[in-house]
Amino acid sequence: MKEKNDPDQSALWETHLSSKHVYDGPLLQVYVDTVQLPDETKTTRDWIRHPGASAVLPVFEDGSVMLLKQFRYPARRIFVEVPAGKLDPGESPKTTAERELFEETGLSCRHLEPVGSLFPAIGYADEEIFSFVAWGLDEQEQGLDDDEFLLKLRIPFARALQMIASGEIKDAKTISVLVQTRMWWEKNGPFPVDFSG
Repeated sequence: MKEKNDPDQSALWETHLSSKHVYDGPLLQVYVDTVQLPDETKTTRDWIRHPGASAVLPVFEDGSVMLLKQFRYPARRIFVEVPAGKLDPGESPKTTAERELFEETGLSCRHLEPVGSLFPAIGYADEEIFSFVAWGLDEQEQGLDDDEFLLKLRIPFARALQMIASGEIKDAKTISVLVQTRMWWEKNGPFPVDFSG
């Protein structure tokens, strides 16, 4: 990645001048920063600090995947999603992926590979979500948190991609992880499962 002093990017860079911490929550920290724009004028930027997260697509030997249905309060609707959760302090993205996979689906895996990452809300948050694919799955009971209510949805991988095209899957991280996994498989194949079903 090029730095701010690169001639190609210097006309875009915003310089941090000051910061005001306006909200301290259990998950999110909210700031209002004063910045200097490339033309040397000043403005403010509201932004959210997030600890980061991991998302994981579990893939079974028959090429089906495990997704989840979950109500999301800010949007007031139910979404189809991949298992995911925030990074705990000192926790690696891979450890988070393994933990969330087990807690939300009851699945453990013998293989877990990174397939990329994404920034889901670049206009107002610094959150980065690390994407993984898991296979060699063993299923037990979910270990949901007290405030988590999820339904499991096992469908063919091809059907999950169709649900992106039809608008049935609207969650950004889920769209990204599905596409990243497909691209990873095409680059690193042969994958130990059949994605065409």
